[in-house]
Amino acid sequence: MRKQLSFILLISLFSFNYGQNKMEMNSSEIYESIQKLNFLGSVLYVAAHPDDENTNLISYFSNSVHARTGYVSMTRGDGGQNLIGPELRELLGVIRTRELLQARSIDGGVQFFTRANDFGYSKNPDETFQFWDRNQVLSDLVYIIRKFQPDIIIDRFDHRTPGKTHGHHTASAMLSVEAFDLAGDPNRFPDQLKRTAVWQPKRLFFNDSWFMYGSIEAFKKADRTKFFEMEIGKYFPSLGVSNSEIAASSRSQHSSQGFGSIPDLGGTVEYLEPLKGGMPKADIFEGIDTGWTRVKNGKPIGELLSKVEKEYDFRNPAASVPDLMKAYEMIQKLDEDHWKPIKSDEIKKIVAAATGLVLEVITPSQTAVAGEDLKLEIEVLNRSNRDIFLNSIDFSGKLLTVNQKLEKGKSLKLTQNIQIPKDQKPTSPYWLDEKGSVGMYRVDDPKLIGLAENPNQFEASFNLKIEGKEMTIDRPLLYKFKDPTKGEVYKPFAIVPQISLKTDEKVMVFGDENPKTVKIDVKAFLDDSQGRLSLKVNDGWKVSPEFEEVKLSKKGEIKTVEFTLYPPKHQSESLLTPEFTIGNQKFDKELIEISYSHIPDQKIVLPAESKIVHIDLKKKGDRIAYIEGAGDSLPENLKQIGYEVQVLSPTEITTENLKSFDAVVLGVRAFNVVPELKFKNKILFDYVKNGGNLMVQYNTNQPLVTDEISPLPLKLSRDRVTDEFSEVRFLAAENPVLNSPNKISQKDFEGWVQERGLYFPNQWDAEFTAVLSMNDKGESPMDGSLLVAKYGKGYYVYTGLSFFRELPAGVPGAYRLLANILSLGK
Repeated sequence: MRKQLSFILLISLFSFNYGQNKMEMNSSEIYESIQKLNFLGSVLYVAAHPDDENTNLISYFSNSVHARTGYVSMTRGDGGQNLIGPELRELLGVIRTRELLQARSIDGGVQFFTRANDFGYSKNPDETFQFWDRNQVLSDLVYIIRKFQPDIIIDRFDHRTPGKTHGHHTASAMLSVEAFDLAGDPNRFPDQLKRTAVWQPKRLFFNDSWFMYGSIEAFKKADRTKFFEMEIGKYFPSLGVSNSEIAASSRSQHSSQGFGSIPDLGGTVEYLEPLKGGMPKADIFEGIDTGWTRVKNGKPIGELLSKVEKEYDFRNPAASVPDLMKAYEMIQKLDEDHWKPIKSDEIKKIVAAATGLVLEVITPSQTAVAGEDLKLEIEVLNRSNRDIFLNSIDFSGKLLTVNQKLEKGKSLKLTQNIQIPKDQKPTSPYWLDEKGSVGMYRVDDPKLIGLAENPNQFEASFNLKIEGKEMTIDRPLLYKFKDPTKGEVYKPFAIVPQISLKTDEKVMVFGDENPKTVKIDVKAFLDDSQGRLSLKVNDGWKVSPEFEEVKLSKKGEIKTVEFTLYPPKHQSESLLTPEFTIGNQKFDKELIEISYSHIPDQKIVLPAESKIVHIDLKKKGDRIAYIEGAGDSLPENLKQIGYEVQVLSPTEITTENLKSFDAVVLGVRAFNVVPELKFKNKILFDYVKNGGNLMVQYNTNQPLVTDEISPLPLKLSRDRVTDEFSEVRFLAAENPVLNSPNKISQKDFEGWVQERGLYFPNQWDAEFTAVLSMNDKGESPMDGSLLVAKYGKGYYVYTGLSFFRELPAGVPGAYRLLANILSLGK
């Protein structure tokens, strides 16, 4: 077990420390990488979202077959929920992108994306393609296939079953089936051929599974003669882990979705249905040349690398370096532009690991701004007996000549001054640089299409001579520091704006005509930053004072400046944009920093604007208790409209505590993620019985910590309305929730985002009043989105309406309806 743990922890260590290169692979991992050098075959797995991928198959193809294995996620998962923090939409997409990259660092795959945006759940591919630009997403997938050149494509979902699963799922498979043929057609997307070449994959499969049939029993009864079966539960003695353990560790990186996994240590069978290219007899690569003979003049390279593998010394990996360098030199002479760079890069990593080569470039701080001068600290170390000579180091055109032999165990320390180009853009996810549409990200640079993340902006190229042969190895610039609890920690180096502006609220809601104080945090990333801060508003909004002079002496200094914002008399939705002026430079962006222990720190530069909303709103009651669920911003949203909100921990849910509150609200999915509610629900129901007002937001129908989520019979379903423009009909027009203190009309359901609601109940006690009815196009009415019951002296409300999306988006009608719910009984 110790070996297994050490392997997983080793992978995790280097992933989390981001770029540490002192011990890239151990001896067993070097051997596995050498085996991979002699396999020239590729597999591409295709699905819709992060966490859709089958990590068992990706790990198997990468670590057992030694194939180059990729995963295309159509989207970055922006429309999902976040179980680890408050980030939603594009920020959640950044988190889930990094989680996928962490997963690939463990299972050995390569990650790709299209420009499709996860706009939320859709019930069929027709609805999906109303938001996705079908031709553009198809073009992206064709481009990825042409660049990656897979011999085999495997779809996670079935293209023949529209309406039976998430519309994104079926759409991903439909596009994959179409792209399989189009990638080899020079008449389709011909502009791509300036950057790549046509490619025709050999086989296409659908990765069928028991969950497609509803149960294991139903799957066992199905006709499985049409499947190509693969036993993939392999154990790797040299690594001390099984394929299932690697796959489970990979899948567990999807923390924001709550997909921690336990490996199945027994046998694992995967089922592949051939869609194109025929059924193989025994080997999925049957009839496909996966050796060096598929490359012109490649046979001698394969023979030499077979010798390296056969003669490998686990106790002395460096003994393989002379032959590896010979193979590398032979590869450089090939007239081929696909496998040549791939295998060259693989050999570089093996040689660096086998020699224990340290090539490190450390920045004086984690961030710098355009035009800033930096003094870099460089350390080079050869920890083997191999003959290694450092010729020079190239810093994006600025050459540091060294001409020194690297003696075993003797560290060479150098410094180099560089200047960040004055026109250098800040480091930020490339797909967020421009404003896209609801369903598509805008990416103007065609070279970025398909990439999981930005290419390294700053690298140092170490020009070496190893065993008499030239080799250049690139290393990213990193920031390193000593953490008192973790020791040596590496962070990615980033270019940031000189000034970052942050409003204290991303949405400011005014329920009356009284002014509010707006606080703007001004943060400097360069010493002696002095300028003028002002706020831009329109549509009758007013700001006082007109501007403030702000001086920040030190890098990292933050000053908070207060303005008073006056709403117009009429109901209004507008934008507030802070602007900081230094000479002729204007800064109006916020640097958002995301930090979680399972992924590297992320820096995102987005407009610093806030939505400001004046709502015609009345409310009754003041004190609200909020019990956290899976995460939403409802407490902050309620404070915006004048409520006093207290967040209660499960231990604080007592009969005495609840007496002082006008209403109690449960966060989204509370009955899914708060185990203590199994024992606290009776206290909540008694609170209602004694005259309280309890609002329960949506829960998924499984798993629930208790079936008693209501004092009256109530059964959840998977019913949802995904069209945010769908008609909302009033079933109980006289019910107080539609009339007091705000008169709710159809106008209050305008401007909703992403969806109407989800996981509506489909069965309920006669004491409940169904207030609203709605449905997506072509479906029967769903009446369970908002249920109100008088229970004892109080009110119990269950709602699947997506308040957790509408309130942060500043939707006026959602605030008005929520105020009515919280005012019941007052």
